[in-house]
Amino acid sequence: MMKTDFQQLIFGKDNLGNITTILESGGLILYPTDTIWGIGCDATNEKAVQSIFDLKKRSYDKPFVLLVNSIEMLKNYVEVVHPKIETLLMHHVQPLTMIYDHAKNLPSISQDKTGSVAIRVVQDSFCKELIGQFGKPLIASSANISDKPFPANFGGISSDVITGVDYVVKWKQSEKKLSQPSVIAKFSEKEELTFLRE
Repeated sequence: MMKTDFQQLIFGKDNLGNITTILESGGLILYPTDTIWGIGCDATNEKAVQSIFDLKKRSYDKPFVLLVNSIEMLKNYVEVVHPKIETLLMHHVQPLTMIYDHAKNLPSISQDKTGSVAIRVVQDSFCKELIGQFGKPLIASSANISDKPFPANFGGISSDVITGVDYVVKWKQSEKKLSQPSVIAKFSEKEELTFLRE
């Protein structure tokens, strides 16, 4: 089966080639992540990331979560992945966002002011395929205006968000299942896993 046929079969009416073109041009997308629906863009494009801050009316001192599709891609954007974290990521089934102390190859707007970054290695088939085609990490910010509740499914997304992006992914729009954000954790200096959001 050709890759294009696979995309059409699995991801319905969404053409991943068209989506990656939008991302490459600095556009914003609304897409189902491995947790909740998110607003996404090229995490390495400072202007695109700024556009998400502006759309959400969010303070610039609250950076977004990034998504990658593999541990190999993760290593391109953080200085160190501790072997224990690498093992954890290889075997963890549920979505897990990790905080890493030292980001690299990312604009400052995609990092915390201390240089740390929150990144999740996705297992969801749509996200893995999209990020793999794009070849770079995506921003994944909940699809809501700041201080408003996050949408548990597509039906909960406001028109302000939907009209504020350049492409709305069709995949999973009809799902009624209520979703939750991921767990967020950090590996301490004592080599202990500390959960910041459970």
